[in-house]
Amino acid sequence: MALQHKKLDLQSAMEYLMTYGWALLIIAVVLAAMFQLGIFNPGQFAGQECILPAGLSCINSYLFTNGMLSINILQSTTSPINVTGYNCSIATLQNMAIIPIKPVNQIYLPVGANTTLTMNCFSAAAIIANTLVSGSLFTGNLGVNYTDTLTGFPHTAYGKIAIQVT
Repeated sequence: MALQHKKLDLQSAMEYLMTYGWALLIIAVVLAAMFQLGIFNPGQFAGQECILPAGLSCINSYLFTNGMLSINILQSTTSPINVTGYNCSIATLQNMAIIPIKPVNQIYLPVGANTTLTMNCFSAAAIIANTLVSGSLFTGNLGVNYTDTLTGFPHTAYGKIAIQVT
């Protein structure tokens, strides 16, 4: 009788260990699957954001692993403008003057028009070419020089961008 009681205790202990063992195995498989799907990569779920001051807005933008940023901007100031330069730098650069705004042939934009600007993004004085990883999150600063065609006054618009690298 004592032997049978001991056998039942061992059997219930084994069932207990097997139940928890299977539960732990299932949890490990689910976590591995979630990790493989990129659930734990916060950059994958970060929303893309492009903020420019009033009068200019981003329609869409793409950043490639070679550091090339393509951004489509919409002009909604009160008068036509000529875009005379633009730039992009990583967000850690506090002073946009470090990276000079790239001069361009003037791009005429009437009110309500849009254009696509393509530029290299910089880190200090170097292009960030081939240092970006596809799927990672990039945060940076934007600068756009333009001239109001009615008044002739030059303006510089500074903005921010957060974008997933494609």
